[in-house]
Amino acid sequence: MIFLKYIATLGFIGYLPFAPGTFGTLAAFVFMAVLKPSVYLHIALTLLVVITGLVSSGKAEELFGQKDSQHIVIDEFAGYLVSVLFIPLEWKYLIGGFIMFRFFDIIKPPPVKKAETAFKDGFGVMADDIMAGVYANLALQLWKLLN
Repeated sequence: MIFLKYIATLGFIGYLPFAPGTFGTLAAFVFMAVLKPSVYLHIALTLLVVITGLVSSGKAEELFGQKDSQHIVIDEFAGYLVSVLFIPLEWKYLIGGFIMFRFFDIIKPPPVKKAETAFKDGFGVMADDIMAGVYANLALQLWKLLN
């Protein structure tokens, strides 16, 4: 159980006193900027992080005794991976993905806000961030198309 909590918080990142969600996203940004995986590896990593997030965030909620605790940041990591899926891993898109994902994750346009409460356990924690990642990805796809 403690190991799942450690995964859900990305180690110490979820315990940072200021903006842990932003730092969770920053960890995913650095991960992608350094690794620059192929599309197939990117898909596999995204699926792995989402599945791991579903399990670990649900257990972490139980341990924290709080719905979608701010300490749980694997959802931001997963959301960022979704935001840059099928996008060239160039600096402008990686940075744009960071900004767009944080924007959509913070403002939670419909139905993102609803997804946060419509599901329970790990699904509820992960759903809004995955949807924010999809919104960010669509914005990046449009930007890429216009360039």
